[in-house]
Amino acid sequence: MAARGHVQDPNDRRLRPIYDYLDNGNNKMAIQQADKLLKKHKDLHCAKVLKAIGLQRTGKQDEAYALAQEVAALEPTDDNSLQALTILYREMHRPELVTKLYEAAVKKVPNSEEYHSHLFMAYARVGEYKKMQQAGMALYKIVPKNPYYFWSVMSLIMQSISAQDENLSKTMFLPLAERMVEKMVKEDKIEAEAEVELYYMILERLEKYKEALDVVRGKLGEKLTSELQSRENKCMAMYKKLQRWPECNALARRLLLKNSDDWQFYITYFDSVFQLIDESWTPPAEEEHSLEGEVHCSIEQAVNFIEERISEESKSSRPLRGPYLAKLELIRRLRRRGCNDEYKLGDPEELMFQYFKKFGDKPCCFTDLKVFVDLLPPSQYTKFIRQLLDVIPLAAAAENEVALPGDIKALQQHLCVVQLSRLLGIYHAMEKKQKLAVVRELMLRYRHGLEFGKSCLKTELQFSDYYCLLAVHLLLDLWLEGEEAAVWQCLTLLEEGLSHSPSNAQFKLLLIRIYCRLGAFEPVSELYSSLDAKHIQHDTIGYLLTRYAGSLGHYAAASQSCNFALRFFHSNQKDTSEYIIQAYKYGAFEKIPEFIAFRNRLNSSLHFAQVRTERMLLDLLLEANISTSLEESIKSMSLSPEEDDIPWKDLRDNRDLTVLFSWDPKDRDISEEHRKLSLEEETLWLRIRSLTLRLVSGLPTLGHTIQPKNSEKTAENGVSSKIDTIRALLQQLEAAVDSGKKFLEQKIQYPVLGPPPTRMAGFFSNGSCQCQTSLFYLVSDIYELDTNGLEDSAEIQERIGNSFKSLVERLTDLFNKCKGDLIEVRDGTLKTHPNLLENLVFFVETISIALWVSSYCDSVLRPFKSNLQKKKKKKKESSVAMPPVFTHFLDYVTELQTLTSNVIDHIKGLEIILTALKLEELSLKDTLLLQEEKKFTKTVQGKVQSSYHHSVQEIGELLKKRLDTIKKLKI
Repeated sequence: MAARGHVQDPNDRRLRPIYDYLDNGNNKMAIQQADKLLKKHKDLHCAKVLKAIGLQRTGKQDEAYALAQEVAALEPTDDNSLQALTILYREMHRPELVTKLYEAAVKKVPNSEEYHSHLFMAYARVGEYKKMQQAGMALYKIVPKNPYYFWSVMSLIMQSISAQDENLSKTMFLPLAERMVEKMVKEDKIEAEAEVELYYMILERLEKYKEALDVVRGKLGEKLTSELQSRENKCMAMYKKLQRWPECNALARRLLLKNSDDWQFYITYFDSVFQLIDESWTPPAEEEHSLEGEVHCSIEQAVNFIEERISEESKSSRPLRGPYLAKLELIRRLRRRGCNDEYKLGDPEELMFQYFKKFGDKPCCFTDLKVFVDLLPPSQYTKFIRQLLDVIPLAAAAENEVALPGDIKALQQHLCVVQLSRLLGIYHAMEKKQKLAVVRELMLRYRHGLEFGKSCLKTELQFSDYYCLLAVHLLLDLWLEGEEAAVWQCLTLLEEGLSHSPSNAQFKLLLIRIYCRLGAFEPVSELYSSLDAKHIQHDTIGYLLTRYAGSLGHYAAASQSCNFALRFFHSNQKDTSEYIIQAYKYGAFEKIPEFIAFRNRLNSSLHFAQVRTERMLLDLLLEANISTSLEESIKSMSLSPEEDDIPWKDLRDNRDLTVLFSWDPKDRDISEEHRKLSLEEETLWLRIRSLTLRLVSGLPTLGHTIQPKNSEKTAENGVSSKIDTIRALLQQLEAAVDSGKKFLEQKIQYPVLGPPPTRMAGFFSNGSCQCQTSLFYLVSDIYELDTNGLEDSAEIQERIGNSFKSLVERLTDLFNKCKGDLIEVRDGTLKTHPNLLENLVFFVETISIALWVSSYCDSVLRPFKSNLQKKKKKKKESSVAMPPVFTHFLDYVTELQTLTSNVIDHIKGLEIILTALKLEELSLKDTLLLQEEKKFTKTVQGKVQSSYHHSVQEIGELLKKRLDTIKKLKI
């Protein structure tokens, strides 16, 4: 080794500067340095590869690839070149090339442990499980180490997981893996915990639960030490699978004696008790009850056991919540079985009251009790809340003043009661006046509570933040009941809350939702980026951003938000491979299937498909036929009308629809039904958008066929099949639109904090849908004209002329639906009209599609016109009749130009109105506003006004660019 190191030393020294330049991001200097070095040392392969990395990073992918292939063809075996090529291929997203590289290296150096393990990892990156199994065994033969042997076993399990045929998985791959592990067990070669875990995993997948249980309970099970209670949890899982309820019960009981605060074992304990009762199980007279010891098989024993846990708890040094909640859980289960008060467990109301006295000052008290409020009869709600309020130590107040808490404990207790009041529907039943009084009181308590948080850091939440949130929820109720001013007060209070508690994610999320509902996207970008969403959150909460950015005319922000999301989804592919490799290295085998499932779940994410589709439509909208031609734009996106890369059958809705806290009663909260309907609506809308994108991507493929009427030729060119594709897509679009209309007939109303509805309703009601479909039908007619020629096509020409006329009418209708004030002042209150903004955005999109279709018409009609002019010259006739289609087209283009100019003028008018709107002069009629709230109200209204102004500007700019392209359409 020393000699080898010595030989390589000069090269390492020569390459060092290039590595440094690459590490510092100075790619141009790295390329120059590599070129210098290669002049002197032509055979220094690694320098070539490092140059290729520099080229790849400066965007010269083709040159980089050519250089890399030059080196790879020489099948290098030096470490530097292999490592550098691996880095390059990874950056090129071509992990399959790394496998070829190491396959060649292993052939040349067959006994290298290092190269064999690199080859194994290269196969792991591309998921070649069979080859991984072979590589693992080859490694084990060279160096007989246990991990290598078990790499091979794990690869068999992966083959079984990825096998399409479940039968094959259970009859071939898993039994083979089992035999391989059994061989090691017999030879007593099992060394590590990971190996036992793997054995357990195989037996579990083979449904050999009895054998798995024996392994865990036996000598091998002693190695399971890394996780707390790992053995017990595995035994419990197997007892459940085998339905051995006595053992389940005894084990849960034993573990609860050890730790009476472990909730999962209470659930298992109750499940098993009731299973045993249902089976009328009785303990054997002579021997042990079960493998795990004593079994409880009657309700009396369960009641006594829980009572014992409570009396034990009273002696413990710190209060435990488990036993008290277990008692409530037992009552609930007994009630479900129809035996209410036979066992004298006490009154749930009293028990919850005692629980509150003991734990009311803990933030978890509300979430604990929330689960059990259905044990209270509705007639007792108000009495129960009053009873709780009576035990909170609030400072005595004058007659009409609010009694306030004197310390944080009392504040937490009061906050818990307020949350319960909301949950029990007490606030919902109030009149408007009462609700406003409660809002005032809650805000007073919120501001008073800020005193306790003076020493809090900026990153910490204020103790009283929930008061502010609850006040906003009440105002949202009022807004939904038609009180327009309430929504502005919501924003005011949230902005105030955020100023005191800048890290409160709930304030930010609620602000995002409300601003978007009002049609103001500008403040949302900043709020979302301050949330600092990490990793998987781009999928779970990204919809809050991407749903509104483009639809409210903030094109630049929409591009950016799509990029954020897509960057995460694309890096997921690469990252997951690395996680899998680490799992192999460290023997965390049970995590590998989880990583694969995680990757698949993200790849089939609904949000991923939506963002991808909307991003491509947005790029076409902003660039196609403006900065680049439609054809180039589509080519750069690798779009093709035939290909549909959305996994429709496997789409996963990963959105977190409960990310916003809600204290609403069950009947007002988001339900499973809402989730299903929202997913259905999102999928329908995605289908419409995806088909629109594919239809647009089909336009350049139609091209202009040189020899009309020669059907053989056109079929050969593949163009006739292209029009068939477009016609088939049109039919699918019609079907999707019909499904969408049927869906909307249900008139679904989601809760205000539930999933946001899609843009589908607006798309149908403002006429964009009909416009866009007729445009694609027009493409079909123009194609027909192209293939039949001008001579015998009077009927087609007339049809095209009529289409042009009706299109202009429809587009004018669509424009009429965009007219009106975006923001108006009514009775001293602001009202925004986000639907007008959404209609404008749809208008821009529809006019863009109209222009792309017009470009296609232009490409078909131009050659006809030049042929006619040639004929004219030959015949020297002045009166060769011009076919009507030319005049139709010219009239259509002129009318499009006029319409677009009118819209641009309308937008200029909107800009002037928005600029002139003096919001600070608004005396918001709401006397509720305090002086400190007024400054936040001003801020909020300013943000909304500025956002609308920004939207209108961006839409106007884009339309001006589109107008320029119309002017070029004169045939």
